[in-house]
Amino acid sequence: MSRKVTKILQARKYIPIKDQRLRVAAYCRVSTRHEEQYHSLEAQMVYYTDYIERNPNWEFVAVYSDIASGVHTANRPGYRQLMEDCAKGKIDLILVKSLSRFGRDALETIRQARKLKRMNIGIYIEIGGLNTLNVSDSMIDQLAALDQAESHFRSENIKFGIRHRMRSGKTVLNHTQFLGYTKGPDGVLQIVPEEAEIVRKIFDLYIQGNEVRKIKRYLEEHGIKTVTGKSEWSTSTIDRMLSNEKYVGEVLMQKTYTSDFLTGKREKNQGQLDTYLVENAHDPIISREIFYLVQQMKEKTKWQKKYPK
Repeated sequence: MSRKVTKILQARKYIPIKDQRLRVAAYCRVSTRHEEQYHSLEAQMVYYTDYIERNPNWEFVAVYSDIASGVHTANRPGYRQLMEDCAKGKIDLILVKSLSRFGRDALETIRQARKLKRMNIGIYIEIGGLNTLNVSDSMIDQLAALDQAESHFRSENIKFGIRHRMRSGKTVLNHTQFLGYTKGPDGVLQIVPEEAEIVRKIFDLYIQGNEVRKIKRYLEEHGIKTVTGKSEWSTSTIDRMLSNEKYVGEVLMQKTYTSDFLTGKREKNQGQLDTYLVENAHDPIISREIFYLVQQMKEKTKWQKKYPK
């Protein structure tokens, strides 16, 4: 008696994603506002736009992007908009460089990748060339965990390099916008004359006996803008300026540190790590005499508030 085999369900023929008619988007994210990462983000957006539009089978939707270091989606408007558009049925495929760029941690990545998979929306991971629609959930879990481990390893390597530069006396600055200064081509702070006058005025007003709130009022009444071009000044910003050692040409590095890799939470360094002071790092705007006089006045004010007569 011969054995009979009946084909019940024909296997679906595999079609490469580049040959499928899809509505395609991309998602890019960098974790800091460093100038180099700004350029990296711009380059990624240009690359993905061109990559999607060059494929005649694909309909370009958008390139969503964020500059965010925290896990909360409130800090990632581009990501939120991407997920909203997915829920509205506007997207079939999302291109990402790696899973670590899509979600901020393995748990979030797994949860969102599975959610999108149920909606028949794939995440195409360029590093590895994988589409989440074509792999099992357990494979997605393993990829997300591996990506998180690699991301942590890279982060630790970057920290090691930064701290080595600090120990050798090379300044490491986290700010791209700094009232009174701009970064020169060599990375050293250079004075912006018109902004430097505002800085000197703030110090002068304080020495004349004006508290921070009065200085805020003076700046706003005279139409003096902040470094970001805003008309309204923050008292905390003015207070920090009055204590910022960079205005005397010094740089104190590692005043804060990242206490949690996953959340990107930064805390004040209170002896957990070494700090490094580089003197004569750049041209000063304020003399040391004026700066230290202001520090003494601030300490006196703080003492009087703490121990009123």
